[in-house]
Amino acid sequence: MAGFENKWIWITGASSGLGRAMALVFSKENANLILSSRNVDKLEDVRNECTGTGRKEILTLDLQSESEFPEKVDQALSFGGAIDILINNGGISQRAQAVNTQPEVARKLFEVNFFGTIELTRQVLPSMIDRNRGHIVVISSVVGKFGSPLRSTYSASKHALHGYFDSLRFEVQDNGIDVSIICPGFIQTEVSRNALTANGNPQGKMDNKTSKGLTPEEFGSKVLNAIRKRKKEAYIGKYEVLGVHVKRFLPNLFHKIISRSEVT
Repeated sequence: MAGFENKWIWITGASSGLGRAMALVFSKENANLILSSRNVDKLEDVRNECTGTGRKEILTLDLQSESEFPEKVDQALSFGGAIDILINNGGISQRAQAVNTQPEVARKLFEVNFFGTIELTRQVLPSMIDRNRGHIVVISSVVGKFGSPLRSTYSASKHALHGYFDSLRFEVQDNGIDVSIICPGFIQTEVSRNALTANGNPQGKMDNKTSKGLTPEEFGSKVLNAIRKRKKEAYIGKYEVLGVHVKRFLPNLFHKIISRSEVT
């Protein structure tokens, strides 16, 4: 299995949650890290937590500011001359009924979760194609495989990622480039606190099921293994990941289970 020592790994959404967890585990592998998000102070905190012998560079990035992407990609490439693995982790969740979700909120969810992600990937790809190797990793969600109440637009944005990156995988496989889609379930992060409500304000509280999910450390260990194996798709969580298979093979049962569940 491939190692990560001296590999250049660019992680978006690296200032907290899953991004922070991945930065910590890859630093232990002596990878060179490029840590991106909008919050430079939190990125500094994550960099200080990282261990290992690899370099740790900070590159601020707003996934809604696509006009800045060419400059940001050039900066990322200038650190070590290559991006071996791009981990598209930046994103935002939702907690609102579809009927109440304002159009600008729905658009923001897609701008961050989908359009920003695919455009950053598109601009990184030429450097990977030139080297005839690379690895694109996308952090989706189990609700990228099935819908759930209060997450209509969020789920739709994650479904869109699957369609795009499943297609991209076929297009770049002859260029030595792998594409992995990672689908987390409930992980103990601030994702539910930061989730957008119908008017765009953060929910401001942690969901009960999120608080009982995997720890970020457990997620980090599992995602590192999935990326090392270059898995095309991986589901990381507890019982909730079974929903992917129940929805596929027993859709009526899946509907009954979700209908009877307390969803927050």
